[in-house]
Amino acid sequence: MKAFNISDYKVSKKVNIKETSTKVDLDATKDEVKDALKTTRKDLAKFQDTMYAHGKYAALICLQGMDTAGKDSLIREVFEEFNSRGVVVHSFKTPSTNELKHDYLWRHYIALPQRGKFGVFNRTHYENVLVTRVHPEYILNENLPDITKVSDIDETFWQQRFEQINAFEKTLSENGTIVFKFFLNISKNEQKHRLLRRLNKKEKNWKFSPGDLKERKLWDKYMNCYQELLNNTSTDYAPWYIIPADSKPSARYLVSKILYETMINFKDIKEPELAPEIEAKISEYKEQLKNE
Repeated sequence: MKAFNISDYKVSKKVNIKETSTKVDLDATKDEVKDALKTTRKDLAKFQDTMYAHGKYAALICLQGMDTAGKDSLIREVFEEFNSRGVVVHSFKTPSTNELKHDYLWRHYIALPQRGKFGVFNRTHYENVLVTRVHPEYILNENLPDITKVSDIDETFWQQRFEQINAFEKTLSENGTIVFKFFLNISKNEQKHRLLRRLNKKEKNWKFSPGDLKERKLWDKYMNCYQELLNNTSTDYAPWYIIPADSKPSARYLVSKILYETMINFKDIKEPELAPEIEAKISEYKEQLKNE
């Protein structure tokens, strides 16, 4: 399998989303990619056990992408080997009445992973500069001061939100949360095939919503908004990665490999050592148990 550099997928300069690829050549068969994923996710799960024992870091994985980009299946496949105590997944839907009575980051803040755990946001706080930007009328539901009509929501408003999100993530990073953000970059044509698959396979019909077709008509607007958020919120402490997602197996492997290769650079994450006075009596403790 072809080696790859994480930097090839990291957003470290301004991107033109129309020039980003939705396909990747790993120089491997589909089965080889799946085998590589199995190996990497086992390594990642083993690392998480160590991180849990260490107890000083958390990892937050943010997944964004258009409908059918493969977020749900990626979560299932990448974290399959994890101990259930080690990963918590949150899928954020339309804000509830209670959530709308708080600032837009509140519901994400209270869902953050504890130290020692991986947290996965399936759709994230970036919906607040994405869906709301495509549909600015949704902002009116937040009942914000000085925002009484859509025309009140100007470019300054969105820039302010980018700055707020950057500050939110910087606070997380400075307090021990390692932040990963993945944009699953699917082509419009591939989305069409996946939507048709949902309609053609009866067991997948439940996944389809007529709203998917309405949002599909706004594809170009969404891509422009993605480009804006990628260019305004990819930072050293919380970088974005653009993952070619027309192939689900390849996307899953790339995400797992980026997670693992980044995490193992935190050399201070290791299992805690026993206190010397306890370690010195290991044999004694064993004998006590044997002689019960």
